[in-house]
Amino acid sequence: MRRVVIAMILISLLLGACGKTLTSSKTKITFWHGLSGPLGDTLTDMIMEFNRSQNEIEVVANPISSYTALSQKLMASIQAKKQPDIAQVFESWAAKYIESGVLCSLEPFMDEDKDFGEEDLQDMFPVFRNSNTFNDTIYSMPFNKSVRAYFYNKDEFYRMGLDPDIFPKTWDEFRKLSKLLTRDTDGDGKIDRWGTNFNVNEWQFINLLYQAGGEIVDAAGNPALNSPAGVEALTFITDMMFKDKSAYLVTGYDGQNDFMAGIVPMYEGSSVSITHMRQQPINFNIGYAPLPTYKTGKSAVSGTNIVIFKSGDKKRERASWEFIKWFTDTEQTARWSAETSYMPVRRSAMGTAKIQGFLAQNPQYQGIFDQLEDAVYEPQTSAWFKARPELKQALERAMRNESTAKEALDALADKFANLIKAEAN
Repeated sequence: MRRVVIAMILISLLLGACGKTLTSSKTKITFWHGLSGPLGDTLTDMIMEFNRSQNEIEVVANPISSYTALSQKLMASIQAKKQPDIAQVFESWAAKYIESGVLCSLEPFMDEDKDFGEEDLQDMFPVFRNSNTFNDTIYSMPFNKSVRAYFYNKDEFYRMGLDPDIFPKTWDEFRKLSKLLTRDTDGDGKIDRWGTNFNVNEWQFINLLYQAGGEIVDAAGNPALNSPAGVEALTFITDMMFKDKSAYLVTGYDGQNDFMAGIVPMYEGSSVSITHMRQQPINFNIGYAPLPTYKTGKSAVSGTNIVIFKSGDKKRERASWEFIKWFTDTEQTARWSAETSYMPVRRSAMGTAKIQGFLAQNPQYQGIFDQLEDAVYEPQTSAWFKARPELKQALERAMRNESTAKEALDALADKFANLIKAEAN
């Protein structure tokens, strides 16, 4: 009997040891990201789902307070050679990391993966394939990508005798409607309702620039922000503010808050803005619309991609790829899009039950998704990373009527040209 007890104890110890071995043998990968609120909640749920589906891999997320803080922390970790396994990065960040030699090319993982092939790459919208390719090499995959969109108060449209299901399709239509919606509602001689509002937003201007037929840099790699198209794009904003007086300047989230308060019936934001707005009580019917267009229908995407940092540990690097592959697969990108209003990265996601269910409830959102078909992306260079804050300052000077659109953009172009030269040297 004593020997039986001892044997049982030994078996228990062995089983316990095996259990510990299995648990400790899981390959843990660290993931730094800058998402919080409802977007962060969805990401956390999806990471937990991935971890539950795995016997050998565990993703450990480390949310950072903001993209600025994430950028700073990543730079510090690279200098200390303690970078995470995977992280969210913008294209211009990735360009710097590639120069520093700290990123893994994703192509070896793709080549060795029997479950990922050329058809998977072709399934991704071209703008995402191209924006993640640096010098003909894929270094990242699209993660949380969005486009600009308009949100409008359908009830206010109806009260003004307008069709609540029709939103302006062109710049000219939008400008005329904004003037129509601007008025004095209480008869005191002062405007208290405007058509829309504008934030000092680089992304908004970049969309207008491309719609006017312009570009950020020309074919030779020189700044083109101050081209006639760039001046026309910025003048479109300032004319609505200072000539029409149908739009006013806001900062931070004031534009979204004023829309929710009924002060303006039209608000331009990121496609994910609705996810944040739904956290508040909504007292009117919201309409969704793609951006009004001008000479082109181009739309600039924004948001981050996901990269694998070199660790010297092939097991962790391969595990990192497994998570990226899973997250960007058809069903996962469809769920991510339906629950956050980020864009799906694959065309096949549009046919899933998740996206079709989302569109059944929000049919107008189809036009926002359609913007991906003619989408563009911003330069991948570190010079643009440094020039983008300068663009914000140039826009602010013009939008505060402290300089003309041409003066502001000419000064910006000079600074951008110097940054390009410095990068080349």
